[in-house]
Amino acid sequence: MSRIGKMPINMPEKVKARVDGRTVHVEGPLGKLAYNLPDGINAAVAANVINISIAQGAMDKGALFGTCRARINNMVAGVTKEFEKVLEITGVGFKGAVEGNRISMQLGFSHPVLVDIPAGIKMSFDPKQTVLTIKGIDREAVGNLAAQIKRIKRPEPYKGTGIKYQGEHIIRKAGKTAAGAGAGAGGGAAKK
Repeated sequence: MSRIGKMPINMPEKVKARVDGRTVHVEGPLGKLAYNLPDGINAAVAANVINISIAQGAMDKGALFGTCRARINNMVAGVTKEFEKVLEITGVGFKGAVEGNRISMQLGFSHPVLVDIPAGIKMSFDPKQTVLTIKGIDREAVGNLAAQIKRIKRPEPYKGTGIKYQGEHIIRKAGKTAAGAGAGAGGGAAKK
């Protein structure tokens, strides 16, 4: 059984939670979230604590036990403090801007790339238009949107141009000139 799943979830003062059948509802200062529990997993709210348990005879659901607890804990954290992902756009002429309810990015294609901003998500660019910040109370939605945007133009290994997470290290490859310079010098020195 999961050690993470056994841990109780403590709720801050301004957060309220309730269980309706198979659905856990969490409400806080920043909004409301809901999560449907899989069969065999139960949740109970007592005072300011949420406890997750495996139903009798459903020991095969142990793999989902810790996952359910983590998802509900992320909901409690999200309604009190927003989750954030930061993406960096690197490349000559690569930039982006927020236009109403979508973002427009110039990424070296023949056309601008347009991405709709989902409900409950806030997106903004820095003044240089190269750093995109994605915020929201639903951790899964924020992470999925960041991954979807990153997939549009993955960083390439030679110049490092593309979209990457802030702080992500891209392993760079030596180009043809660097590889050819070493081989040419060695070959020329051996000749008489």
